[in-house]
Amino acid sequence: MIDYRKTTVPVWALATRDVRVAPFGGEQRMTAGRLAELRTVLAALADEPVATLEAHPLPERLDRARGIPLDAVSPLAQHLSQLVTASARSSSSAATVAGEGLYRLVVPAKVAGAFGQGLVRPMMSKAVTGGFRGPLVDTTGRIVAGATFVPVGKAAAAGAAGGAGATAGVAVAGSAALTVAAPLVLMALAVGVSANADTKRREAIERITDLLEQLHEDRLEAEHSELDGCRDAIDKATAILLDQGKIGASLGLDSAVHAINSALGAADRRLARWRSALDRLPDGEAVDIATLAKPFPGIDDDGGEFRAHLELASLAIALKQRVNVLQAVEHAQNDPGNLFENFTRALKRDQQRLDDMESGIAEVLLRLSALELARPQGLRPVFTTGEVDRLMRATHRIHQLADAAPTNGRPSDVAIEIARDKDGSVVVFPALPAGN
Repeated sequence: MIDYRKTTVPVWALATRDVRVAPFGGEQRMTAGRLAELRTVLAALADEPVATLEAHPLPERLDRARGIPLDAVSPLAQHLSQLVTASARSSSSAATVAGEGLYRLVVPAKVAGAFGQGLVRPMMSKAVTGGFRGPLVDTTGRIVAGATFVPVGKAAAAGAAGGAGATAGVAVAGSAALTVAAPLVLMALAVGVSANADTKRREAIERITDLLEQLHEDRLEAEHSELDGCRDAIDKATAILLDQGKIGASLGLDSAVHAINSALGAADRRLARWRSALDRLPDGEAVDIATLAKPFPGIDDDGGEFRAHLELASLAIALKQRVNVLQAVEHAQNDPGNLFENFTRALKRDQQRLDDMESGIAEVLLRLSALELARPQGLRPVFTTGEVDRLMRATHRIHQLADAAPTNGRPSDVAIEIARDKDGSVVVFPALPAGN
C-alpha cells in the first residue's frame, strides 16, 4: 500500500505515558532499517509501550472498502489531526503531509503479546492485497527504492491532547523527544484490531455461504443466520464507542453477545466430540473413510458438514474478537487515567478462551491430516477406478487440512495503516503483523 519511492517522510515516537528512552529525536535522517533498529531499542529499554507513527503520501489507488471509516469529528481523527498540525509548524517534513496522507502506526511486539496471540496474525487473502510489505520491489523482487525517515521533534507533543482522559506532553527531562499520546494509540489500535476481526468475519461468511448452498442444511443455515445477524449491533456499538459514547440496551448488543456465546458453546461441544473420536481411533492403523466420516461427516468432500462446522466456529471467534475489543475500549474509557494497561489486560483475558479454542481446532486438523486412509472394505479383490479415485481425492483433501490449521506464532510488531483525507476524516485498515 505504501509507496516507498517517495524520498522523505516524518516519523513520531508515541508513548502511552511518561517514559525515559534511548535518544530518538533531532533532524537526523534515517533509513527504514535504522528505524526498525530504533523500534527494537525503544521496545527493549522503555518501561511503557512505545509506538512509532510514519506519515507517507496518500497512494493514488487505495481500497478503502476493507477499512473502517471515521469522520473528522471522531476522537481518533481529531487526535491525529492535532498531532500532525502541531508538528507541521516546526518540521518541514511533517508539513508536507499536513493535509491528506497515509499514516502507519507500529505497536511493539511486547504489547501485541498482551492482546493474545490469535487476535492479530497474517491473513493470506485477497482482502489484504496491497498491504504493507516492506521495501518497494520490482517484478523480479529487487529492491528499487527506499524512504528516508526524519524524526519529528518535541513540538509535536501538543498535538496529542484532546478527548476525555487524554494525556499529552513530552517524556521526562533527559529522554528523547517522545510524544505522549495514549488516546491516539488506544483508538488506532482498537479500530485496527476491530477491522482485522471484521475482515476475518467477512471471509468466514463467504466460505459458509458457499458451503451451505451445497449442503441445504436448514439447521446450519439457522445457526449461520443468527450469527450474521449480530453484525448490525456490533457495528453500531463500535461507532458509538469510537465516538466515546456509552452503549445502551437499545442497540441489542446483549442479545448479540448471547448468540455469539451460544455459537462458541456449540463449537466447544463439537471440538470435544472431535477430540474424543480421534482418541478412539487405533494407534498406527489405517482408517477406513466410512469410519472417519461418522464423527466427521463430509470430511472427504469439499463442502461437507464438518467443514461447515469449522467455518461456523471461525465466524463465532471473529465476532467474539470484535466484541472483546468493544468491551476493552469501554473498560479503558471508563477509567481514562489508566487507558492502555486496562485495554491490554481486558483483551488478554477475553482472548485466552479464543486462543484455547483455536489451538484445539488446530490440533484436531493436524491429527486428521496425519491419518492414513485404508482401502475400502469389501469382498472383491479388485477395486473400480471410481473407488480408487475417491480414495486418492479423500487422502489429498484430508492431508490438506493441516494448511487450514490456525497457527499462533510468536507475537510480532503490529502495524495499523490510517488513510487521512483533506477534510480530516480517516479510514483505518485491518491491523497486521508489521513484517507483512
